Amino acid sequence: MRAVVNTAEGIRVINADEPDGVGARLSVASAGICGTDVNFVAAGITGFVYGHEFAGVDESGAAYFVEPNIYGGQCEECKAGDTQRCTEAGHAYLGMFADGGMVETIIVPEFTLLELPEHLDVRDACLVEPGSIAWHALRRAQVRPGERLLVVGGGSIGLLAAAAARHHGLDVDLDTRHDHQTAAAERLGAGRPNGFYDVVLDAAGSESSLVAAAQAARPGGRIVSLGVYMDAMPIPGILSLNKELTYINSISYGRWDGVREVEEVASMLAENLEIAQTIITHRYPIADAREAFRVAADRSAGAIKVVIEP
Repeated sequence: MRAVVNTAEGIRVINADEPDGVGARLSVASAGICGTDVNFVAAGITGFVYGHEFAGVDESGAAYFVEPNIYGGQCEECKAGDTQRCTEAGHAYLGMFADGGMVETIIVPEFTLLELPEHLDVRDACLVEPGSIAWHALRRAQVRPGERLLVVGGGSIGLLAAAAARHHGLDVDLDTRHDHQTAAAERLGAGRPNGFYDVVLDAAGSESSLVAAAQAARPGGRIVSLGVYMDAMPIPGILSLNKELTYINSISYGRWDGVREVEEVASMLAENLEIAQTIITHRYPIADAREAFRVAADRSAGAIKVVIEP
């Protein structure tokens, strides 16, 4: 079977052994390319099958999203519902230093499965993963009624954060870089930046986006960072000090009052099909994975979410 890996020569589609072992066997129907995947490729990170945003169907034809977080369930973090902060040995994420879903067939632990709600196409269900990252960040922000909310970054997670905010009945503006991102934001009900904000979600994850977030925040405001910084987080010092800004980190997703956040996001996507129609801009067969990654890396060319369909 075919699988997508990174090599010294870049992204390649290789022939891999059919999976075996205990778990649920799925034929992968969709696997999204994340900004983290693009960054991993640029950094030359190899040694595993890519893909942590994926969904598929089992032998009976039932469709599932796969939550890629492999957690133990016994530590205090897991028991509290924060499975993304699992402290047990073996905690891992499929597709990130462990074989993931950019493959024709995969076997995953049963507990990772989420049966899709009616109306959510399995070809769109790869959006549940980035949507859950955005959903969790919005929850971490604890936006109160009447507060102004801005999202910095018009990629898929920024747009999904805006969609989640609108789903919760919140007004939200989106700071985008490219015209096609602005058009997508408007289609999802987000406005354009103006004035100062009580809460700013940094969905771009760069030094410039953190500066933009700090500049847009009102004195005493809150900034939620979704960015992955491999070294120090470049917070603008004087600006943050003078405004007494509060920084909140957000990573992945877990459970809230016993409910999986991925389940809540799947329901949102099923209720509003326009979200997927707006955010998924390109689809490629697995044979064209190299081209799919090239397009995903070029935001100026009109790509938002690029999906591989094995």
